[in-house]
Amino acid sequence: MYPVQTTDWRAELARGALAHAALAALEGRPSHGYDLLAVLHAHGFDRLKGGTLYPLLHRLEERGLVLPAWDTAAPGAARKVYSLTPAGIAALAEAEAAWAQVGASLAALRNHERSAS
Repeated sequence: MYPVQTTDWRAELARGALAHAALAALEGRPSHGYDLLAVLHAHGFDRLKGGTLYPLLHRLEERGLVLPAWDTAAPGAARKVYSLTPAGIAALAEAEAAWAQVGASLAALRNHERSAS
């Protein structure tokens, strides 16, 4: 017999929604990585580390979904600020629709199971 292992479903789902969350956090609010990390932490992605966020931003940049620009106006070292591109705005809308569809599918599965019993 296998030992019972619990699953941290919130963490599992957060990993799958990270790109969606980053795009949502950047919508209408260009941000540098550290600020974006703070916003995501404040909205439930509290386990997220820079070692995960910065490669994600790089992948989003390669896909043309975010555009980096160097902010040299602020005091101190220049920082890369990310903003959504038109393709990023479209991808965010697609992600929101897909998330809603997954939620509806899960609800339908639960309702199907209850009606079959």
